[in-house]
Amino acid sequence: MSLEEKVIEALNNIRPQLQADGGDLEFVKMDESNNVHVRLTGACGGCPMATMTLKQGVERFLKDTVPEVNEVVQVR
Repeated sequence: MSLEEKVIEALNNIRPQLQADGGDLEFVKMDESNNVHVRLTGACGGCPMATMTLKQGVERFLKDTVPEVNEVVQVR
């Protein structure tokens, strides 16, 4: 399984928690520095807590699950 496939699988595991609050995220790309670019959608797209959700929730989960991940970056 490629690194990108591992990241997508991990993101799919966290999506139900975001969807439970009316939000979601979509994988956009993974760059050469192992930064994962995602787009927050639904309620997450306009939520003032989105940055905290992204960094303290999604990024922490991804780094624990796929240690090669450097950072999660929000794409608008």
